[in-house]
Amino acid sequence: MSFAPDQRIPVRVLGATGAVGQRFVSLLADHPWFELRAVAASERSAGKRYGDAVRWALPGSPPSAIADLVVETVAAPSPEMLVFSALGSDIAGDIESAHARAGALVVTNASSHRMDADVPLIVPEVNPDHLGMLSKGGGILANPNCSTIGLVLALAPLHCAFVVEKLHVVTMQALSGAGMVGVGADLAMDNVVPYIPSEEEKLALEPAKILGSLVGSLIEPADITVSAQCNRVAVSDGHTECVSLSLGRDVTADEIREAWSSFRGLPQELGLPSAPVHPILVHDALDAPQPVLHRDLEGGMACSVGRLAPCPVLGWRFTCLSHNTLRGAAGGALLAAELAVARGLVS
Repeated sequence: MSFAPDQRIPVRVLGATGAVGQRFVSLLADHPWFELRAVAASERSAGKRYGDAVRWALPGSPPSAIADLVVETVAAPSPEMLVFSALGSDIAGDIESAHARAGALVVTNASSHRMDADVPLIVPEVNPDHLGMLSKGGGILANPNCSTIGLVLALAPLHCAFVVEKLHVVTMQALSGAGMVGVGADLAMDNVVPYIPSEEEKLALEPAKILGSLVGSLIEPADITVSAQCNRVAVSDGHTECVSLSLGRDVTADEIREAWSSFRGLPQELGLPSAPVHPILVHDALDAPQPVLHRDLEGGMACSVGRLAPCPVLGWRFTCLSHNTLRGAAGGALLAAELAVARGLVS
């Protein structure tokens, strides 16, 4: 089964000059379903040609067709019915709500609305049914935290087959996760920063919502306890996470590997443009996964898992890796939007 809309859908990007905004622009430039009609940013950039306003940080130059767009303000009314938000969480909340009230579906990478009771927090392979909280005519669809996405992709098949009861996760998060400014050159090299503001709280709360059940119009969170320790490390892209977890029954390593290897979701069934063929890639090498070797597999949209071994404390342990600005940000949001279109929420 596959799906495609009858015609390309016009879209807008809020926060288009920042790190995640640039990823949106890059991915949307040749997207088969979406046509980028408008870019919006701060008052400082508004009125300028996008190619002049942006400090392009990705390989090459801004896509030529988009470079000539005139940057609008983020609060400007949007005739586009699909809006991608790469705004900072300090300003995103009210602006995104205004666009949603005006009738747009806002797919946001910001944290402002993630835990709102009426906002679905979507990892498309894991909880597509949570889109049932939305109806056509405007709303907010939230993309989870970049570390949460990779973690939940690895947890979902285990939770479905064996029930995840509790886990401890230690993250090693890339510098690109700190945005355009980053953590500063003086702290980036030869260093590990053992604190990322609000990150541990997000990892403690978001998986339970994503793995929870839709009951009526609300989410009943999964009964999972998460302890997280988050670190910024000197890696450009790719978040690595070391996980120890307790499962609801005794299982073998082969059963865990099979659950991962066979995992597919609705995006794969529908053949969505941004969907990886294999959302989870299982590595047997003792030194895998590694950011440099594995972050770009499946177009940066897969979660790589490896280092599976018994854990004397909780039962099992493994390492997972995902690309934080692709699967963990703009790419994941595009995939969620494609799913929303396929489910009839945008046309």
